[in-house]
Amino acid sequence: MESKAPSLLNAVPPYGHVITSEKWRNSSLIQSLKGGGVNILFENELGVADFHLPNKSCILYVSECDIIAGNSYKRKLVRYRNTSSSFQELVLVEKTRLSEQNFSAVQKFVVLDLGLTLLPVSGQTEASQLISQIVHGEGRENPFRRRSSSRLLDPMVLVLMQRVPGVGGVKALALLQEFSSVHQLCNAAPHELEPIVGQAAAQQIHSFFHKATAAGT
Repeated sequence: MESKAPSLLNAVPPYGHVITSEKWRNSSLIQSLKGGGVNILFENELGVADFHLPNKSCILYVSECDIIAGNSYKRKLVRYRNTSSSFQELVLVEKTRLSEQNFSAVQKFVVLDLGLTLLPVSGQTEASQLISQIVHGEGRENPFRRRSSSRLLDPMVLVLMQRVPGVGGVKALALLQEFSSVHQLCNAAPHELEPIVGQAAAQQIHSFFHKATAAGT
């Protein structure tokens, strides 16, 4: 059994699939993923990670309950950061009405102290949408661009994008898959953003960057 664990820590699922910790089997998140056309492979030996994705990233999920219960989630995050996995390590954190007052502290610990990528989600439904976005987006990706996927998940860029009104984790990831840099995103016209995030969010993003540029001049 000890010889099996290292290989599973680096197990990459086929495109369209997610390797999932067994503890998630009966969750609403998994049901939503299945409904979205994602194939699930359950495993007991993923280490600390909850999910392995086809783009060689893994996910640790920090729930509202984890945050409210105290600081024990921090020990799990440190183990996650210190794992010998070769994956890009992502952290999904539930930002809800109850956990919001502690969210900035969690964000600082994850991004600044540990250097991991944090994506806020409102709950398991939004988390499943985000995971589906990664899985299906990677399946449509040009094979010659796959090696750049980890570059697009830069923690600071994602944190910046999520400060734009109307842009959560799912839309931020979708935008960064289409635009290779924040500079390109700043200069994008609303009609270029609209097919990715919708008309309302496109206007909000354009206004956000336009005002920021005007304030700096």
